[in-house]
Amino acid sequence: MFDRTVIDNILKSEIATALGCTEPACAALCGAKARDLLEQRPLRADVYVSRDMMKNAMGVSIPNSDKKGISAAVALGLATGGASRSLDVLSSVSEEERATSSEIEISLHLDETAPSLYISVKAYGENSSSVCTIENEHDRFSYLEKDGIKLDVSGHIINDCASGSSSAELDALTVSDILDYASSLSPQIKELLRSAVSTNLDIAYAGLEKEWGLSVGRTMFPLVGKVQSMDDAMRKAASLASSASDARMAGSCRPVMINSGSGNQGITVTVPVKVVADYLKKSEEEMLSAVAVSELTALVLTSRKARLSALCGAFTASIGTAVAWTYLSGGREKEIDMTVNNMIGNLSGIICDGAKRTCALKIYTCLIAASISVHLALNGVCASVESGIVGKDSLESISYLSKLSHEGMEETDRTILKIMLEKENRN
Repeated sequence: MFDRTVIDNILKSEIATALGCTEPACAALCGAKARDLLEQRPLRADVYVSRDMMKNAMGVSIPNSDKKGISAAVALGLATGGASRSLDVLSSVSEEERATSSEIEISLHLDETAPSLYISVKAYGENSSSVCTIENEHDRFSYLEKDGIKLDVSGHIINDCASGSSSAELDALTVSDILDYASSLSPQIKELLRSAVSTNLDIAYAGLEKEWGLSVGRTMFPLVGKVQSMDDAMRKAASLASSASDARMAGSCRPVMINSGSGNQGITVTVPVKVVADYLKKSEEEMLSAVAVSELTALVLTSRKARLSALCGAFTASIGTAVAWTYLSGGREKEIDMTVNNMIGNLSGIICDGAKRTCALKIYTCLIAASISVHLALNGVCASVESGIVGKDSLESISYLSKLSHEGMEETDRTILKIMLEKENRN
């Protein structure tokens, strides 16, 4: 039996506002906290990052900047300070702060032994030093130091809800638990989900207004035309989610509300659910319940595979969306089980090669795959246990997906970063 209060707190912790891609935002936050502790102008900094942090920040534009990458994000954070703004730390950057960031000497080091989500900044001023480390979650300080003295991190908590990495609670959730939880949401959670949908729809429609990034959404949206069928609604949903990612990956200053520490995943589990709920003429109550199903399913999957890995987050988020679409269409545990198996039987192994403009393309592809999985499940068609890594039910399939991510894709992750660094050095 799940604890409703614990799940409430996990959602409050996980569904937060972020400006720009969350890995550069995390790097900027780490730099900003180091600056706050330093209490003077930083002159230089040593930065240690995990493989996945480096990979996910290399190709994405930073809001309020014309730069990309971990070093630039840390330097901006060191120049601005203000870590209390959390992942919105770069929401306001002055010309003077931009100029200051260019003067700070950054030495970047790859730590192959670090957890997948890890960054540590050691900053130096004229006569002082500080250390800030973030690991496992994008906005959680795991180590703080001022002038060689370790500080108590409990006095520096940004998000005071229960940790979003409550993997034991999430791992224990069944499909039945998720549906039960979603059927009776508290007023606070309803408002949180309402805000997530509204915020993410805002950047989705903004992404249609001009050519952002790869312009996947802007290109595909007009092809839908008038929505006259469920297929049309799903393609419209995929186009809008891609549009939001187009804008975000190109450095839009509009915020998003995240899932599993990712704005792209937050977009994927909200925008398409709202679009299909509207087509089906569902009430707001029904729409919010479906969004809760989508959010929680994605969080359960992330708790199994890790926040950053070689497995694309748009894929796992789109499984949450597929489950929500099945739920909105009248499917329950049996059909949801089939939907998950269809998704895992189809797109498992789609790689994460960092945050960049083609994330919008992957979101579109994953959501189209989600529509196929839903149609199949609602018609009684399901990938069987004889098929590759598909299990006898959704829980077993998810456990195999987790095994693939943790045990099978470590070397893939190293190779992806190696290729990206070769390209970076060549340019």
